[in-house]
Amino acid sequence: MDKYGIIQKTVIALVLAGMVMLVVIPLLYFGAVALSSAVEMSESPKRIIPSMRVTVKVAPAENNEFEIFYDRRDGRGYRSVITSADPARLENHFKRQYNVNKTGQELIEDFSRTLREGPREFSYAKAPLYNFAQFFKIVNNAAPALKNSIIVSLLTILISLTLGSMAGFAMARYDFRFKEKINVGILVVRMFPVVGISIPMAKQLIRFGLFDTQLGLALLYSVPNIALTAWITSSIFMGINRELEEASLIFGASAFQTFIHITLPLAFPALAASSMYAFNTAWNDTISALILTSRNQTLSLVVYKAIGTTSSGTQYAAAGSIILIIPALVFTFIVRRYINQMWGGARL
Repeated sequence: MDKYGIIQKTVIALVLAGMVMLVVIPLLYFGAVALSSAVEMSESPKRIIPSMRVTVKVAPAENNEFEIFYDRRDGRGYRSVITSADPARLENHFKRQYNVNKTGQELIEDFSRTLREGPREFSYAKAPLYNFAQFFKIVNNAAPALKNSIIVSLLTILISLTLGSMAGFAMARYDFRFKEKINVGILVVRMFPVVGISIPMAKQLIRFGLFDTQLGLALLYSVPNIALTAWITSSIFMGINRELEEASLIFGASAFQTFIHITLPLAFPALAASSMYAFNTAWNDTISALILTSRNQTLSLVVYKAIGTTSSGTQYAAAGSIILIIPALVFTFIVRRYINQMWGGARL
């Protein structure tokens, strides 16, 4: 291999590594913040990987109370953070500050050892999902928003695939007037951003009583995705051998049975890829949901409002972001193996 080939491969590797880092670093940051406790959020420098345990130093104080010390990693060692013997106060402190789910009575029993043995350290396991549970408790309408996002995404996929695949089949199998112009027009529709049609769409949704509804939002998201699905599936339908369908008809199957059992399975890669685009459009959109919803908000909109505005901690908003990211990643990985197949036509 000559030196130019080595340089070319090195440059490509560096570019790919840079692209991977641009994706991985934000995910690692959100993951670290989502798993951090309140005291870890106040630490400087911030831990890249949050600890799954918390260690505090406890010393006996006056009136049989206990003084809690925590090392904030600022170079000055342990600092006193609370002095109390009230079980409820201690339980609340350990949950809110350290993400430790221990009852106040259990903490009192542990700390009572310091009355006999003197100051000592105690290590407790953190509840890894504490911030995620708190996100749904603290952020208004978070649980209904998650439900709305799931319903809107499923409706978007259903509408886009149903109408888009029918249009794609017609474009692939039938000749009619202005076919080429309609085909180009489908791409033009896809060029418009969803937010660009949100205002006129809102007027129509109000007219038909669908404003601030899950169906209304799904209809908005389906407009560009119907066009995209039609474009993708038409290329797949053109690649399916018509002799397979003719053979099915000869053996007594109806046209509908032939479509369901022969044509549709062979076009499944295109449908899977189209569903991924439809899902990501509906799941990740924020601006259109802000315009078209008031009570039935989606999770992406709720997370958007929570980031930087919650007074209870950035870690809860970060946990909400992780909840928003995971379904999109899972859905994408499920259909990823069909992406490479959708342009090559159907083969047996």
